[in-house]
Amino acid sequence: MTRTKDHKAHTPFLSRPGVRRLLPFALITAIALVFIFENRASVEIRLLVPMVTMPLWGALLIAWGLGMLACLFTVRRRSKRR
Repeated sequence: MTRTKDHKAHTPFLSRPGVRRLLPFALITAIALVFIFENRASVEIRLLVPMVTMPLWGALLIAWGLGMLACLFTVRRRSKRR
């Protein structure tokens, strides 16, 4: 039995463009989440006027989420220009 050449060439997983873009994001996210959840002490945070006492991991998680949203909007905006 002979094989036909109709099948797609096998591309290694780590050399695929989507994986190469996603890998640094996943690595940085994993490191950030470990850092966030290791900081469990309560801290006082000033939100413009009120003082709020909350766990440091919560504040870091909120800041991380806002950063991810800003990154998402920036990447989307940049791709629409092209």
